Amino acid sequence: MKSLITVLRYFVGILFIFSGLVKANDPLGLAYKMQEFFEVWAQSGFLPGFMHALNNFALPFSIIMISFEIIAGVAVIVGWRMRLFSWLLLLLIIFFTFLTGYAYLSGKFRSCGCFGDCIPLTPRGSFVKDIFLTLFILTIFAYRNKIKPPRSAILSAGIIIISTLFSLWLQWHVLRHLPIADCLPFKKGNNIPEQMKIPQGAIPDSTVITFVYQKQGQTIEFTADNFPEDFDDSLYHFVKRYDKLVRKGNADAPIKDFVLNTLSGADTTNALLAAKGYSLLLFIKDDAGRGNWQGTFKKITDITAQKDIPAFIITNDIEDNTPYLKDINNLTWLRCDVVPIKTAARANPTLYLLYNGTIIDKWGFADFVNAAERINKINAR
Repeated sequence: MKSLITVLRYFVGILFIFSGLVKANDPLGLAYKMQEFFEVWAQSGFLPGFMHALNNFALPFSIIMISFEIIAGVAVIVGWRMRLFSWLLLLLIIFFTFLTGYAYLSGKFRSCGCFGDCIPLTPRGSFVKDIFLTLFILTIFAYRNKIKPPRSAILSAGIIIISTLFSLWLQWHVLRHLPIADCLPFKKGNNIPEQMKIPQGAIPDSTVITFVYQKQGQTIEFTADNFPEDFDDSLYHFVKRYDKLVRKGNADAPIKDFVLNTLSGADTTNALLAAKGYSLLLFIKDDAGRGNWQGTFKKITDITAQKDIPAFIITNDIEDNTPYLKDINNLTWLRCDVVPIKTAARANPTLYLLYNGTIIDKWGFADFVNAAERINKINAR
């Protein structure tokens, strides 16, 4: 039995560490998934005011959860304070199982974000995974008092501290410099217009028109092919009709709802992305605030102006960001919905260099100096 517990400890620990590291590569991705859950619960009528308030704390929650997942995985491998961490692991997997079960049974989520965007799992797959993990952790929990750390307490504590610092540093780093592994449709090398198209051979959603009627106080649903034999307007009272999903397809473009509007409201998406040559895009989500990046960005726009490279600012909040960049004249401001900006700008702000609509390079705000050097070497004329 001791050997089995050891195997389960290593399996669970490695899986938690791996899952945490994948999400630590993109903590904003998990934060946005949390906000998606909060929004669904709010729309369902479950404490809507509280759920909306939690949106503001999604990123801190994400960082804490990711860090704890990595720390818990390391702790269960080294056997450090198993009485404490077996409880914490059990509570964590029960919470994860509830979330994945809700995502699967509600049918309102395409993925649960368990392994981030790099390894997308269906809600069903995530739920099954968590059920097995729950069984493994319950076994570890049952034998928690017999697990002794193979190393000294000081060494084990040192490993935990290093793991904590590393997980926090990694998340701080990617929030400034962009994810190390870019698994999003706006990754370097992708052509944006191509990513906005539905893939060839994609299967559309299969739906059927469904009618909802009331009969003697009971709600009855049926399709046009299976009307009740006793159907009569005197017995059945119409409530509504809707398209019921029969089979979920995959006919979604990787980049959706990416629409760029000028200040006058004109759609300039196709014109910008179809333009020949280089172009510079600065994505800003909400209010980016002041920072060292603005001075470097002004130098970048001076370089692009000399090289006749058009520069654009794409944001969902023009009014609040205009004062920060009022001294830069070589810019075109464009408005975009916040959802595609969230995907494009995992650091706020994020700078893109495009050539014929293809992403040549991209930088988080902490790397704008590198961007200036790269753009200065371009022979755009």
